[in-house]
Amino acid sequence: MKKLTKAEEEIMQVLWEIKEGAVGDIRRRLTEKAGGKEPAHSTISTMMKILGEKGFVSHKAYGRTFVYSPNISKEEYSHQSLRKLVQNYFGGSANRLVSFLIKEEDLSLDELNDLIDRLDENDNPKKS
Repeated sequence: MKKLTKAEEEIMQVLWEIKEGAVGDIRRRLTEKAGGKEPAHSTISTMMKILGEKGFVSHKAYGRTFVYSPNISKEEYSHQSLRKLVQNYFGGSANRLVSFLIKEEDLSLDELNDLIDRLDENDNPKKS
C-alpha cells in the first residue's frame, strides 16, 4: 500500500469521519477544521483524483458531481502505518517501540501497569 502525504491524510481523515462526500462536503469540513481557511475547489478535486489513482478512494458519478468514499478503513491504514513505523524505525521490534514510548512519554509505573492490564484483557477476553 502506498503512503499518504500529509494533505492526503487530512482529506482521508475527513472521509473516514463523514463516510462519503462530494468535493464541496470535504472542503466544508476541512474549512471547519482549519478555522475558516477554505481550500480551493480545484485543489481538493485534484487531491481526490490522486487518492483515487492510489486506490484509497472510489467514487460514484451523479451527473457532473462525484461522491467519494474510502476504500480502506482508518483502522486498516493505522495498522499498516504502525507496522511500517515499527519496521523502519525500531528494527521490527515492538519492544523497542514500547521502550521508546516509555522513555519519551515518561510513563509512570501506574500508567505502565494499566497498559499491561489492557493488553492482557485483549489477549485473554473474559467469556460471558
